[in-house]
This record gives sequence, structure tokens and C-alpha cells, in this order.
Amino acid sequence: MSQAVRVVWDDALISYDFGPGHPLAPVRVELTMALARSLGVLDGVEITGCAPATDDELALVHHRDYIDGVKEVSGTGRPNLRWGLGTPDNPAFAGVHEASALVAGATLEAARAVWTGETEHALNVAGGLHHAMPFTASGFCVYNDPAIAIAWLLSQGATRVAYVDVDVHHGDGVQTAFYADPRVLTISLHESPTTLFPGTGFPRETGADGTSVNVALPAGCGDAGWLRAFHAVVPPLLREFAPEVLVTQQGCDSHALDPLAHLMLSLDGQRTAYAELHRLAHETAGGRWIATGGGGYELVQVVPRAWTHLIAEAAGSPVDPETLTPQGWRDMVKERTGETAPLTMTDGRHPGYQDIAQGYDPADAIDRAILACRNAVFPLHGLDPMP
Repeated sequence: MSQAVRVVWDDALISYDFGPGHPLAPVRVELTMALARSLGVLDGVEITGCAPATDDELALVHHRDYIDGVKEVSGTGRPNLRWGLGTPDNPAFAGVHEASALVAGATLEAARAVWTGETEHALNVAGGLHHAMPFTASGFCVYNDPAIAIAWLLSQGATRVAYVDVDVHHGDGVQTAFYADPRVLTISLHESPTTLFPGTGFPRETGADGTSVNVALPAGCGDAGWLRAFHAVVPPLLREFAPEVLVTQQGCDSHALDPLAHLMLSLDGQRTAYAELHRLAHETAGGRWIATGGGGYELVQVVPRAWTHLIAEAAGSPVDPETLTPQGWRDMVKERTGETAPLTMTDGRHPGYQDIAQGYDPADAIDRAILACRNAVFPLHGLDPMP
């Protein structure tokens, strides 16, 4: 069994469930793990369980009174809007503390495994709850597992942690947690806050010494534009920052089929980004890579295939995009959701991009977004903002 990658999983992770009709349906991670198993992606991967995060671990990011408030809601199932529980985005439910603490514990287990050298890469596809704030639930998120993992790494002596968030929504909770901490570089590539929740993530939000980085992309941006923006911002900043560990949030709601947002990426564009983040983990962080899931609300056509590609990429055995999805998995999809499963592991795209160094178009909205970000933070890192 390979020690290079570890997947943290417990069937109880699907108890993070806001109820029927809520976009964040746990069947998406259930189908992801089933697809990864049926394709043999997990055959050479170490799978390990996890324990719920303790109150002290949650308190690395969250206020103690908030944790107590979530516990109270957890015991009664009754809403408490003071803590953001009982809204359409974050319905109250009995057991919410236990379910949320287990998600945080899974990402903490991934962080421990990487930091102690037990594995190079570790993943929690049930994690990535990046909107939770220190004092309130927000955007389907109760406890902010990526922020908790980063804070734990700092408590263990890490001095430079980089966080790259490719979810279509701004990683506002993680940014908030480390906005004044120059030890943490947060980079978020997301749909413009002028058109999408949570309404933050403008380039001017630069944090301590330029360590908060925001690429706010226009609605309609597809593979070529997204990859152009990624390459114009992420690699140079990671090379300059030289993190000891790379943490990534791999929300796949940037896909064109996602019902909650307006970017137009394909599955093939997303897996291209996974490969680049994998390469950058080795180039800039000594191979230490902690990856989580995140948003993704096309529960059948997108999420399971995207995160199966993610696991396979981290394991060093990418899935051929022309691979057929197994019939047994398709039958499971029909049984669990009533939907017809996708037939292959590709959207049939062959994404490419033109590097911005080859030319900048001030009339192009994507190029303007790139330059707004680079102008805001590159000089603070000693980098030339101009292509």
C-alpha cells in the first residue's frame, strides 16, 4: 500500500446533512467514494478513519460561546439565529455539532498525517467548509475545517502555510481567520462578488503584507480564462512565499452545470487544475499537500467524477478521461438519486490557455481581473505586477 497519499474517510461523514432539498446533499460524497472504489482509484491508497475535533481544536478558530451555542442547537434541533443556525442556508438539525466536528476532525487528521511525515498528500473530500466564521455559521458551513487545520499547523510550529481555494465562491471564512497573519497566504479564485455569494473577495482585500489574494472572475468565465488567471497569479506567489505545506480547497462548483453559480468550467478544466496544484505542491511545498472538497451542487454529473479525479491525481495515477464509469456505479446512482449517471470520466474538452505573458488585453474582463489582483498584491511580494 502506498504511503504517498492518504484519504480520510468515515461513513458517518454523510451525517453532515441539512435535510431534504438542501443543495449540500451528502449523497455527493457517498457517490464520490463509491466511484473511486469502483474504478480502482482507492486500491493503492491508504484509507484512514478520524475522530471528531475536540472543543480545544475547534477553538483554534471558533469562539467558545459559538461552539457552546452549536452544541445547544445540536441537542435540541431548534434554531438559534444568533449562531446562524436556522436559516435556509444553514438549517438547524439535531446532531449538527457532532456531524460538523467530525468533518473538522477528518481534515485535522489529514493535516496531522502530512505534517508528521506519515504521508505526503492527504485528502478529506467531505471537508472544505470555508464559509464558517469564528462566531457564526454561514453558507452551508458550521465549523471551518480548512481554517482549523491551518491553525493547528501553526500551533505545531509551521511558519508558512499557503491556502489555495478554487471553489466558485470566495473563501471568506478562511481569509477572515488569517487576514492579519502573515504566516498564512490565502489565494482564492472565485466568481466576482458583484454577482455571487458571499459578496466579498475583491482584489483590494489584501490582508497582512499582501497575504490575502483574491482573483474575482467575471460570470461566464470558462476553462481557458480560468486557467489563464490561475497561472498568472498562483504559481508566482507560491514560489515566492515558499510554503512549508500547501492546503487546497477543491470546490467543483465552478463547473458549467452547477446550479448555484455562473462560471463555465468543464470537468476537464478542473482536473487540469488538480494536476497543476499537485505539481506546485511538489515544487513549492516539499510535496506536503492537504486537499479538501468544498462546494459542488451538481450531485451526479459533476461532483463524483471531479473528486475521483482529484484523489487519482493525488495518488499519482490519474484516471484516463475516456474511462467509462462502471455499470455498478451507474446502477447505484439510479437507485440513490433516480438520475442517469454520466458514461465517461470526461466532458470531452481539451482545455488550454494562453499565458498572460504573451499579451494583455485591457478590454478583456478576465485580463482586467488578473491585473487588478496582481496590482494589489504582487508589489507587496516583490513581484512585478505587469505581465
